[in-house]
Amino acid sequence: MDGVLKSWAVPKGPPESKGVKRLAMAVPDHDLEYGAFEGEIPKGEYGAGKVSIWDNGTYDLKLRKPDEIAFELHGRKLQGDYALVLMKKERDRQMWLLFKRT
Repeated sequence: MDGVLKSWAVPKGPPESKGVKRLAMAVPDHDLEYGAFEGEIPKGEYGAGKVSIWDNGTYDLKLRKPDEIAFELHGRKLQGDYALVLMKKERDRQMWLLFKRT
């Protein structure tokens, strides 16, 4: 979206069934070439640790407002209608709620 990989950290993992809601912390966007990166980011650098691709696929954007994003995922693992709703914004931190709509 917007020529970058929009990114959220979802500590408990994305919900795979309807009715489950998860905290999603907005993190800095990534350049598109990071979409295929797997490996180790050295300690002391931003995002340090192991990077692996958990799922991949495409999406259709259904709704985009400053406080809500709705989309349909067509991934190998995640499929269906999802939404991100902004719960709280503090300075540079944005806390969103991620849930599966169908």
